Amino acid sequence: MTTPIEDYALIGDLGTAALVSREGSIDWLCLPRFDSPACFAALLGEPDHGRWLLTPVDDATTHRSYRDTSSILETVHTSETGSVKVTDLMPIGDGRSDILRIVEGLDGTVRMRHEWIVRFGYGRIRPWVTRGSGFGMHDDVLTAIAGPDMLVLRGTRLPRPDKSRSKTGVAGVHRDEFPVSKGQVYTFSLTWVPAYSGIPDDISTSDRIRETFDFARDFAEHSIYDGPYRDVVVRSLLTLRLLTDAVSGGIVAAPTTSLPEDPGGERNWDYRYCWLRDASLTLDALLSSGHVRSTKLWRDWLVRAIAGDPEDMQIMYRVDGGRDLSEYELDHLPGYAGSRPVRVGNAAVGQTQTDVLGEVMIALENARSKGLQESKQSWAVQKTLIDNLLTRWDAPDNGLWEIRGPKRHFTHSRVMVWAAFDRAVRGIEVHGYKGPLKKWRAARDRVRAEILEKGFDTERNTFTQHYDTTEVDASLLLIPIVGFLPPDDPRVVGTIAAVEEDLLHEGLLMRYRTGSGVDGLTGDEHPFLACSWWLVTAYAMSGRLDEADALMDRLVGLLNDVGLVSEEYDPIRQRMIGNFPQAFSHLALVDAAFALDSAHAAAEGREATTIEGSRAGTVGR
Repeated sequence: MTTPIEDYALIGDLGTAALVSREGSIDWLCLPRFDSPACFAALLGEPDHGRWLLTPVDDATTHRSYRDTSSILETVHTSETGSVKVTDLMPIGDGRSDILRIVEGLDGTVRMRHEWIVRFGYGRIRPWVTRGSGFGMHDDVLTAIAGPDMLVLRGTRLPRPDKSRSKTGVAGVHRDEFPVSKGQVYTFSLTWVPAYSGIPDDISTSDRIRETFDFARDFAEHSIYDGPYRDVVVRSLLTLRLLTDAVSGGIVAAPTTSLPEDPGGERNWDYRYCWLRDASLTLDALLSSGHVRSTKLWRDWLVRAIAGDPEDMQIMYRVDGGRDLSEYELDHLPGYAGSRPVRVGNAAVGQTQTDVLGEVMIALENARSKGLQESKQSWAVQKTLIDNLLTRWDAPDNGLWEIRGPKRHFTHSRVMVWAAFDRAVRGIEVHGYKGPLKKWRAARDRVRAEILEKGFDTERNTFTQHYDTTEVDASLLLIPIVGFLPPDDPRVVGTIAAVEEDLLHEGLLMRYRTGSGVDGLTGDEHPFLACSWWLVTAYAMSGRLDEADALMDRLVGLLNDVGLVSEEYDPIRQRMIGNFPQAFSHLALVDAAFALDSAHAAAEGREATTIEGSRAGTVGR
């Protein structure tokens, strides 16, 4: 039976991440990086595609939570005979790729099942598994080796080869059952190293737990939001931080690939890469929450990634800034809930998405406003990109939603072009950097005039999805958020009304009407959660506080038991849909919480928790 997406929790080490099911199975893990091939891929197939299971043998009720504000997952299983706690974490700060799993008896005696199935290459490659190093040393470890990868399993009691499975042709399955009584502790650690390396040293469990907990505690203490949604905001911020590579500064959109937008359909995409848009929005959320130090690492990643001819700038990159994201399909995997194809890579890398530079410039302007000084190289790169935008801003593109149909003049893309020029102008006017001010101002004004002429439906009083259509999409809600028009402008009010009328489904917002055929894909999708949080922000900014509060409360109620959320939600089946956890959803939650706090503060005559600077720029009328 397929594990519901909402039954998973996230652990990570700022280099990669794993999904742990409520049952206690690590069903997804890519090592050593987010975009590396998975060694546990049961998420997209069967247990024999790789997993690491620690669970009670008998039926048990389960409660789980993160330890305080940390990324240390604690799961308590209670059966008729007793209870145990399983603690899962990926140590942060040791520069290694490790997983720690600790089983502790709390009451009575619980018999535990241990299953370890390693499958490198996204569940395709069965490794050579030996006890010890194979040279008479380290008899307390299991090693799994295939090609460039080696996993080393240590533990209080290691699982044994399942010989019955070997007879059926399924090798590399290790199993065990063992009793855990009150006060007993079983510790297991898994470490990835290159296959040519020696067996790594064991890790200090107590030190790694303390360092991982302290990292999260310090991070939470620097989060300035102090409103009614603090717990979910801090959890979202930590999730965004866990999706950031501490070495390169790259930020992935999600740690998974091919969790479907339409179960059983073809809308299955690989999100384990660094979209400039998503990364910019993530940094914006972190900046607004008081986490300024993270910005420099990402800015330096950005400058390295896009260095060279601005014509060659991609919309996304690998975690290390690499450019090859060639898309291919994994035919050996049946997919989550039978959703095929399972994809690796992302063909959207070759798309034209003119909005991306606007998001980048907004994030960099906000960073400047928070005191991050530009380096000589970083401002030079921005100047080059803006000058290049002068020559191509009016070309059709694939838009924010990565439409795989014909290119169009998407209104949101044009608004973000305006934002790019606007933030570049602010770099000169406000911060004193050098650049062709008159030329950039003129371009900004020209783009604005075109949007108001061609991207607005006067009969319906709404902005449109793209020029020459009456369709709308949820990205139009960003118009007041980025400062193109004020939230009380009648054109903004009319746009919000049109989006509500056309795109609300069971009280949640769709991205656009797939029935219009604009995306060139078969099948359907479900409400896109970031869009619903945009609607919360739009309500808050336009003074509709009761509606904003009600929608925010409903959306927060959709988070799973450990505060995580996917890309989409099926309100009929009440299931999470799409890649998980999704940065876009979590950052939109953070933005909505700040918008609500600001709106309530204004209504109550108090100071908001939002720090200086925001996504809004030079607001026009």
